[in-house]
Amino acid sequence: MSSRTVQRTVQFEQVDVFTAVPFKGNPLAVIFAAEGLSTERMQQIARWTNLSETAFLLPPTNPRADYRVRIFTTAVELPFAGHPTLGAAHALLDPDYTPKTKGRLVQECGVGLITLAEQDDGAWTFAAPPCAVDNGAPWLIVRLKDARECLGFVPGPEARAAIAALTAELETHSIALSSMVRMPMAARPPSNCARCCSARRISRTR
Repeated sequence: MSSRTVQRTVQFEQVDVFTAVPFKGNPLAVIFAAEGLSTERMQQIARWTNLSETAFLLPPTNPRADYRVRIFTTAVELPFAGHPTLGAAHALLDPDYTPKTKGRLVQECGVGLITLAEQDDGAWTFAAPPCAVDNGAPWLIVRLKDARECLGFVPGPEARAAIAALTAELETHSIALSSMVRMPMAARPPSNCARCCSARRISRTR
């Protein structure tokens, strides 16, 4: 009695994040309707795409969420990352998709619920969760109100000492400052792009 391998077809899309120019951004693989895929299979697919991250779109388990996303690098699953948050939302928002609330998306992921909001100019924004994020090295994420404040922050000796103490206590690699992220919904093919505002890191001194 011969055995057969049952194959399943899933929709796959690759988008460019952090750019408005095709093929110039940070690519992200997005797998649609990923329910039924095991964690092992998702990891295999992420390894196959060979990109920094692959996002898997799933039905939400929280009734407040529009969708759920699981994020994988080629080696591990991540609870949250900004690049896949932008790219997955961009891929999801095609003409056939209607959010529960117009101009608002709620993403469910490993750190909880992330709200994305459409602005008057058509850009989409989201606030990074106030938590430590592990994308291979644990980071403490601190959100500032705008890009100018983020890029202009210069810590003095006391601030650096406080940062070193805090990151040592929380066992994080360093602190990452982020500002509001803006995501204009560009034309889909060939650009498939999203854009973020700014972010920087402040490494602790040992």
